[in-house]
Amino acid sequence: MRHILFGGDGFVGRHLAKKLNQDGEEAIVADIAKGEFAHYASVRHIHCDVTDPASIAKVGLEADDIVYNLSAKMLSPLQVRAKRREFFYPVNYDGTKNIIEAMDKAGASKLVHFTTDMIYGHTVTHPMTEEHPVAPLGEYGQSKLDTEFLAHEWREKGMDISLFRPRLIIGPGRLGILEKLFKLIDNNLPVPMIGSGKNPYQFISVFDCAEAARLAWKAGVPNEAYNLGSLNPPPVRKLLGDLIRHAESRSILIPTPGWAVKKTLDALDWMNKPLMDPEQYLIADENCVLDVTKGKEQLGWVPQYRDEDMLIAAYSEYRAKLTGKAGKPVATMQPAE
Repeated sequence: MRHILFGGDGFVGRHLAKKLNQDGEEAIVADIAKGEFAHYASVRHIHCDVTDPASIAKVGLEADDIVYNLSAKMLSPLQVRAKRREFFYPVNYDGTKNIIEAMDKAGASKLVHFTTDMIYGHTVTHPMTEEHPVAPLGEYGQSKLDTEFLAHEWREKGMDISLFRPRLIIGPGRLGILEKLFKLIDNNLPVPMIGSGKNPYQFISVFDCAEAARLAWKAGVPNEAYNLGSLNPPPVRKLLGDLIRHAESRSILIPTPGWAVKKTLDALDWMNKPLMDPEQYLIADENCVLDVTKGKEQLGWVPQYRDEDMLIAAYSEYRAKLTGKAGKPVATMQPAE
């Protein structure tokens, strides 16, 4: 059996490809990029641009293939309002459509597809189950929600499609918006919080995401959606306070009136001078915690890493890059109890 990983050179894909290869499975990475990863010694790479149907056709999908769509444009780098749709949709939506149509032509029927928790928008019920109302707050979340609608259409035509909705994915090789936080802490500057910091903040490890995708295959690719998030996320104040102490920084946490900060960020966004994407700051002081019970019950998936450890590991990687020294690998984090 072949496992075709579109976007498999990216953040989750590189770990999934390695995991499948170690299991003795034939993993094929189809991606526009190719990193210097050791698993390419035994994992085939095919250059592929998911926005181009002809490029996808060259991958040579077969009926028995298990297909994973890990290709995506993310919220980093930050985009101005006018350019967001043209930035997200060609890869996130059109790319997904192209992959599914290529699968249909080849007779392949099993797809594991990553979307995002940002399809939910504002918190309505807490914690958020997979039945939470969907109302994205921007083009990124909407582009991902539209792929879920697409998946529903193809399920009715006989495809099996598992959907994963992760929180902010963290692990080696990706810093994103966290780099701004780390710079403040490194320079002993105040760290403003949107709101009081009493609400929890939830990450998900890249390793846990890769394992969820593997377990979806093992379970026969159920026609279901699954939240991906850590267990027992701590309040923002504790999460950031622990990091500041670990970094031996003199930074202090500054609570702010959430509504005032959001209005200010809204104004900057309309002026095409965004400091954060609205999909990030509009929910920053809400209890956005994903319930991951469904993944445990149906796939046997249980997240293994704690938010505190993930954030400190990411900071260690950031520091290692600045100093040019090898940092402690995130893979050595202790699993959550």
